[in-house]
Parts: sequence; structure tokens; C-alpha cells
Amino acid sequence: MEILKVSNLKKYYGCNNNITKALNNISFTVSDNEFLAIMGSSGSGKTTLLNTIATIDTVTSGNIIINGVDITNLNEEELSNFRKDKLGFVFQDFNLLDTLTIRENIALSLIINKEDKNKIDKLVDDISRKLGIEEILEKYPYEVSGGQKQRCASARALINNPKLILADEPTGALDSKNARILLETFKEMNEKLKATILMVTHDAYSASYAGRVLFIKDGKIFNELVKGEKSRKDFYDEIIEVLTLLGGDLNKC
Repeated sequence: MEILKVSNLKKYYGCNNNITKALNNISFTVSDNEFLAIMGSSGSGKTTLLNTIATIDTVTSGNIIINGVDITNLNEEELSNFRKDKLGFVFQDFNLLDTLTIRENIALSLIINKEDKNKIDKLVDDISRKLGIEEILEKYPYEVSGGQKQRCASARALINNPKLILADEPTGALDSKNARILLETFKEMNEKLKATILMVTHDAYSASYAGRVLFIKDGKIFNELVKGEKSRKDFYDEIIEVLTLLGGDLNKC
């Protein structure tokens, strides 16, 4: 089953003779329970692509269908409701509120929607147990590690059982140890919790945790790799080979 279908997507900036083609006729699909990484150098269009799928930015032409709904046809109120109900987000800088406990941060969207407290507690306890952070629920973000913060952010993204989780350079603010912990969490979310994940990254190590990688160059799909039965090490080596062909400064976010 297709959770995401992107068809002939174009996003242009500017006007007259000064037009930048950020996205130039991109098409691809993401299946249910897939973990897809999108890679590209700075200015390739990968962040623009994520923003259009996240309903943060609009498209010039083309269609984005998520769980059977063409979001390019929705108005602002409909987009807001769709974003709230169907999408989960994991950000590079966590976006946690230091004045709220870990429990409250995870439950924030449910609290805003005035869900029943018993239901909220049950959902938070369940997802926290699955992600191994049940012991820090009453602590505040400044009292826990970077890896625990990202697990909190992942729990918050999963709490509404979204159809699609979007991650924008999620390891960018983490050291190597916490980056590995987060990526293992993503793998667990994908394999055990059946989460569908689309992750934008410039980092080959991060991308090697995905089951498939799309490479973007100059607003177009340059190449695609599928992990299949390969080891993560072998998949990483393949990714590096494509990045060498792709060129550009891939150390920039």
C-alpha cells in the first residue's frame, strides 16, 4: 500500500528571467512501513521537497497524495488538521519545551486537543515503554541526555499513530553516540512499531539505516539505491559511491 505518492512535482522561486527550479518534475512513492532516506548536496532541493510534503510549503505544480488525500488541493484549515492528524515530525533541534516534563512534551498535542487524561496517560506510557524512556517521564528536557531528548521527540511524533513520520536532519545536533542511538530508535520504530519514515539527511551513515535512498541533484532524482538483503556496511559503501558521483558539498545541511 502506498502511503505517499509524489507526482510530477515542481517548485519554482522567482519570476521572469530569474527563476530557480528548486524541484523539477520529481515523482516517487513511499510504501506503508517503509524507511526512506533522501540525500543531496546543499541547494539540491531535498529540504524543499520535505517542506512541501510536510505541508509547510506549497508547490508550483504536481500532486502530493498522503494516505489517499491529495494535500495540494487542501485549504489552510484542512492542511492544519491533516498535519495534526496524519503527520509526525522529528526535528534536528528536538523542539522540546523546557518548562514541560518529558511526559507533558510527548502528550502536548493530545493535551491541546483536550483528549481524556486517562487516554493520554495510557498512550504516553505505552509509547514511552516501547522506546525505553519510561523512567524519565517526570524529568525535564534539560535533565536528560541528547539521545533521551530525541527518543522523547520520536515518542511525540508517534503518539497520534501518524501515517507518515518526517525527519529533517535528525542527527545533525547529536554526537556520534547519540546519533547512533537515535538511528537505532528509528530502525526500531520502523521494524517493530511499523512506522513509515521519510528522512532527509546529508549523512551517509544515517542514510545506511534506511531501506531505500533517493539522491536529489538540481531538483531532480539523480539515483536510487535499495538495501534489500545487504548488510548496513555494504549499503553504506554503495551510498558513498553514489555520493562521489553526485558531487557537491554534502557536509552542509
